[in-house]
Order: sequence, then structure tokens, then C-alpha cells
Amino acid sequence: MKLTAAYHGGTRYDITSGKHRVVTDQPAEDGGQDAGMSPVELFVGSVASCVAYFVGQFCARHNISRDGLSIDAEWAMAESPHRVGRIDIAIHLPHRIPSEQKERLLKVAHGCTVHQSIASALTITITLNPHTPSGVRS
Repeated sequence: MKLTAAYHGGTRYDITSGKHRVVTDQPAEDGGQDAGMSPVELFVGSVASCVAYFVGQFCARHNISRDGLSIDAEWAMAESPHRVGRIDIAIHLPHRIPSEQKERLLKVAHGCTVHQSIASALTITITLNPHTPSGVRS
């Protein structure tokens, strides 16, 4: 799988994956044009939307209406190194579910792919010009 983040002026970078595009930018107070979510907002949004998907699938399997399902995510930054240090996810279902389903739903939510990707050891490799065209010096 592959996607591309490309520069579009100022602090804006557009992410493309197949036929989809997401605009990221910095808020005006950080020198951006606020043309899209910041990368940190997109990161936290990735976790929230993944949890929403997993919870929604659980609801569908158990004939629980997904109407009104929403996920709130709040986060706090940490230092050394500078990063997102905590994400708090709140699942909102507009109707009650039995307690035994609540426990299973929370277990399913914790199993979301994005959450598991950052909760376990993750390898990120960063290279410069890995496929430099011939005749171009890096």
C-alpha cells in the first residue's frame, strides 16, 4: 500500500491515496492558512474514525442501530520527544445496550487497526530520495 503527501505551498501538504485526497495544513496561528486539518488532528481523527468503524461493525452484527453513533476524541501533547501523549476516546450511542454487550463493544473498539498499530511496537523507516532518477544528484 502506498500514499503520497505533496507540498502545495506554505504549510499545506495534500495526501493522495488512489482517487482520494486529504488536505493538511497548519492553523493560522502556526503560520498556515488553515486549509485543512493539521497532521496531528488527522492522526487523532484516524484513531477516532477507526474506532467508529469497528464500533459500527459491532453494532451492525448485533442489530444495534448506528443512527446517532459518534466518537469524540480529545488529546494532550507530551514532550521529550514532542508528540501526542494521550488520546481519550468517548463513544456515544444514543440508546442503551446490555452490560454484556457493552464489555464486548469496548473490547472491539480497543481492537481497531489504527489503535493497535500505535499501541504495539511500530517500525517507521525514513529515507531521502530512495528512487533518485538517473542523472539527478541527491
